[in-house]
Amino acid sequence: MSGTNSERELIAEGPAIILVEPQLGENIGMVARAMANFGLAELRLVSPRDGWPSEKARSAASKADHVIDGAQVFDTLEDALRDLNFVYATTARERYGFKPVRSPVTAATTLREKFVGGEKTGIMFGRERWGLTNEEVALADEIVTFPVNPAFASLNIAQAVLLMSYEWMKSGMEDMGRTPFQSLEQRPSTKEQVFGLFEHIEEALDARGYFHPPEKKPKMVDNLRAVLSRRSFTEQEISVFRGVIRSIDRFPRKRPEPLLAGNDSGGEGETSGNDSDT
Repeated sequence: MSGTNSERELIAEGPAIILVEPQLGENIGMVARAMANFGLAELRLVSPRDGWPSEKARSAASKADHVIDGAQVFDTLEDALRDLNFVYATTARERYGFKPVRSPVTAATTLREKFVGGEKTGIMFGRERWGLTNEEVALADEIVTFPVNPAFASLNIAQAVLLMSYEWMKSGMEDMGRTPFQSLEQRPSTKEQVFGLFEHIEEALDARGYFHPPEKKPKMVDNLRAVLSRRSFTEQEISVFRGVIRSIDRFPRKRPEPLLAGNDSGGEGETSGNDSDT
């Protein structure tokens, strides 16, 4: 299968995301984008304030058109939940009731287990400004809340959906350390290649008067080699360094002329007279 995005398999499964009275089309679009990033596709809207469909939502969804096109609109929350077997209500506020309260990780694991068992599940999210009412939370089976800074518990609706969508995708991964792509495999360099790099750099620097004054050269060489040998290079990295040095070597070499008495500073080839290169 080709590696282009358009030809990769589209993941579209898992719990329904239920937005209760969402206010802005842009927010709905950003929710759809978050869902699509992590393989969720079923979006249910309960009485969206600005109506539906929404071009602002489609624009903000950043090409998550399959989520926008499949969105269902309901007049009441009860209607949006009728065919579901198990539902979470998200809230950042402490609720005094009889609902178990779960972390996102635990909630995602439970949702995955129920999904594998053939149950239909959902996650409810409240209004942008004040979330879900106690009566709406009472319609859920359990509560999920996020471990946020207690002094600043202010997630917007798209952020909350993204967090739950991310945990949902993680719950289905066999290897939690797996990444969608890997770095290119590179062969480690040999010591002979590293020594060749040392010699190449030192010869190029010596030709340009870097080791000055001469009596400090041994220590300067030691320091340079210590820096270059702090980690193990790969063959490709050695090639990069040597390519840089070969590029420098295209320019003329010139050793610095002796400094004149009384001039204790200056750069390469600098003297106190009017000498100039011609």
